[in-house]
Amino acid sequence: MVPSAIGNQTGGSLIRPASFNGVYGFKRLPWNRYDGAGIANARDLRATIDQGGPFHYSRDGVVFGNRERILPSMPRGYYHEYTVRTPGARDRAARRMVCGGPRTTPEVCYYSDDHYQSFRRVRP
Repeated sequence: MVPSAIGNQTGGSLIRPASFNGVYGFKRLPWNRYDGAGIANARDLRATIDQGGPFHYSRDGVVFGNRERILPSMPRGYYHEYTVRTPGARDRAARRMVCGGPRTTPEVCYYSDDHYQSFRRVRP
């Protein structure tokens, strides 16, 4: 059993205090917070990751340090980050996918539309 907490950010933070105490904190978010384009692009990116590329950005595939300690703690090098394309953005913007495990066959992937402040698991 893994110690975990589910809550919201109203009136204070849940995620960081939980992580500082060895508990995984996940913030519940309404489904409509994620626009369809972001999730669709994340699913397309997941397929590209499984194929080993090609990727649109040079930083795609770099090691993700999990400094925010929101994702489950794993050894350095387990997580890699990728940019989820944002329609209309001229740069990488805030959308990311973080995958854990082997680079071309990740065990788990998470989507963030707010630059690592929250994550949603993306199924293959």
